[in-house]
Amino acid sequence: RTGGELLALRRRARVERPPTVVALCDISGSMGRYSEMLLRFLHALLAARAGRGHVFLFATRLTNATRTLRHKDVDAALARIGREVTDWSSGTRLGASLAAFNRTWSRRVLAQGAIVLLVTDGLDRDDPAGLGAEAARLRRSCRRLIWLNPLLRYAGFEPRAAGVRALLPEVDEHRPVHDLASLEALARALAAPTPRPRGSFPG
Repeated sequence: RTGGELLALRRRARVERPPTVVALCDISGSMGRYSEMLLRFLHALLAARAGRGHVFLFATRLTNATRTLRHKDVDAALARIGREVTDWSSGTRLGASLAAFNRTWSRRVLAQGAIVLLVTDGLDRDDPAGLGAEAARLRRSCRRLIWLNPLLRYAGFEPRAAGVRALLPEVDEHRPVHDLASLEALARALAAPTPRPRGSFPG
């Protein structure tokens, strides 16, 4: 049809979409001083990801807070969470909460290689063996499992607690999350391209 002339084919540019981010955030008593700061950060993260994110809260039970945190007004969203979440500032059942997520939500929200942010100090009152097994199951289901730990603010931090020792072998990264500088570093890391292969745990 073109008389033998070559046509320049137009190809659509490949659209790079950032992976879904799923946050599991500890709101127990030991995390009290950080909870509001972290929820404000997660509110901004959900807005920036335009629907490609989920937030779950836990202390003694797991709560899906995604819909509430998608409210445009962060103060209104936090006020509603304060009214609806019944285990705020209580003890920590980290292993049981991860088990509930793995059982009920994992296949729904991790299907497309999501990055999981596990926000906790790792202080768990349940059996550490169960915690390690659930963390390993979670790691197999996601692209990367990043542990955000406010206790890393201490230069001499050592993994002495049983829950901390159970988590360490099962995460891809272990990052501090206690101030604005650590949140800015996390935001930059999430914005960077994420490699598919898993790296080893540093240290």
